[in-house]
Amino acid sequence: MAMMGFIGAGNMGYPMIRGAKTAFGTEQVIFTDVSLERCEFVKLETGLNYVRDNKSIAAACKYIVLAVKPQFYEDVFKDIKDILTKEQVIISIAAGITIENVKSGLGGTVRIVRAMPNTPAMVTEGMSGVCYSQDSYNDEEKEIIHRLFSSFGQYQIFDEKLMNAVVCANGSSPAYVYMFIEALADSVVKYGIPRDKAYTLVAQTVLGAAKMVLETGEHPGKLKDQVCSPGGTTIAAVAALEEYGFRNAIIKATDACYEKAISLKK
Repeated sequence: MAMMGFIGAGNMGYPMIRGAKTAFGTEQVIFTDVSLERCEFVKLETGLNYVRDNKSIAAACKYIVLAVKPQFYEDVFKDIKDILTKEQVIISIAAGITIENVKSGLGGTVRIVRAMPNTPAMVTEGMSGVCYSQDSYNDEEKEIIHRLFSSFGQYQIFDEKLMNAVVCANGSSPAYVYMFIEALADSVVKYGIPRDKAYTLVAQTVLGAAKMVLETGEHPGKLKDQVCSPGGTTIAAVAALEEYGFRNAIIKATDACYEKAISLKK
């Protein structure tokens, strides 16, 4: 039995596949996708072999990553439920789909790891939230899960009740960051900075600011205060952000994201 198989090789599955190859080796990873063109692309990029149906993944692999959109889970369940054994581990990465949803769809006996990775996995800077079903996992199995999610970034373990909030914090939020980068770049292009240089200025600044939070351990508010000189340009800009509802907009975005995550399982 191969170690790890992926059902789906799209925007999230592909970087996880690349990470798995790095972590476990070419011979230990296989994948499938509904698109033959996508399969050929991933094979060309990674050197990994693919199969043409979900059943083959279920029959060949101990660890099976469901890297398809939530609306396709039922179809996948029908394909693989009669093949799986209690020795296998299903890794589900769909927003809003609970461990119980997956267990029920697969007959109730399979062990489930629910996770929420994000697309910066493509540059090995992903951040994932992970939770385990209330089943027994041995140390070797936990080590495999650790190696997988460490292969394309970092991860933290959560209780499942927090996973919809994890979706808000890391799964959807890269889109907000890209919007911030685009908007800030537009604002300085307005004053004459060439667009390519504006994107580099802003993106590197976002990267650096994030590293300051992670590596100094300081509260983000304290780091913000260090930039805001009394009577200076930054505090004027911060005041404008507050006036126009910057924080409230982010909180409302999270509320909308959370409510959508809950509705996906219905």
